[in-house]
Amino acid sequence: MNKFVTAVFLAASFFSASSCSRNPITGRSQLSLVSEQQVQTMALTEYKSFLTSNKVAPASSSDAEMVKRVGNRIAGAIQKYYTDHGNPDALKGYTWEFNLVESKEVNAWCMPGGKVVVYTGLLPVTQNETALAIVLGHEITHAVAGHGREKMSNQMLAQGIQIVGDVALGNNPATVNIFNQVYAPTSQVAVLLPYSRKFEYEADHYGLIFAAMAGYDPREAIPFWQRMANLGGQKPPVLLSDHPADADRIQKLQELMPEALTYYKGAGGK
Repeated sequence: MNKFVTAVFLAASFFSASSCSRNPITGRSQLSLVSEQQVQTMALTEYKSFLTSNKVAPASSSDAEMVKRVGNRIAGAIQKYYTDHGNPDALKGYTWEFNLVESKEVNAWCMPGGKVVVYTGLLPVTQNETALAIVLGHEITHAVAGHGREKMSNQMLAQGIQIVGDVALGNNPATVNIFNQVYAPTSQVAVLLPYSRKFEYEADHYGLIFAAMAGYDPREAIPFWQRMANLGGQKPPVLLSDHPADADRIQKLQELMPEALTYYKGAGGK
């Protein structure tokens, strides 16, 4: 039995190692059993379904215009970051969309392919355009850094699911279920897969950089997350789900601030 277990472990380790890729943003090696194209295809279907079943704020409203303005500036900063680091084609397949949805939920998210939603319930907490940029920088980083694909891959490996080639994940009920756990807006709170703290710190780190490159003062992250912390209680906002402790996050943000400020000053900030 021990020999059998060892053999299974070695096989899984080999399969895992042979299916890793290096993330162009973080430089970290990630398990990657599904391609970006695969998750983008599934994300587009989920995104369209979400928009048809929820009330989207009129595009002409000042808040919706702000969401699109901030989102486009963040997207432009990310593209510049990739280009500056020798990866101009890293966002292949991304077609950015930014929508404001009417909901009391304090939340925002970005799906693979650049499909972004902000809930109106978040705006009283952000209070200003710069804080919104902090949130969108964070959420978009999750997508472009492949955190969702890594979550999916870890869960697939745990369940012994192997995908051969660039097949349609939507044809496999097991992978559809995992995708919905990771990406579906109604399921994000319940996903407690490994390494979530690592993902959150990466999203904080690079989200600050992207906001700063877009011309938004990254120092606004501190009062924003302090406001978020004050919303806690027995049921914290969705945006705080599975996140680091408030004090730990703020301390880490303060440590990251000098680096982020170099990007802000490079973008013309003071």
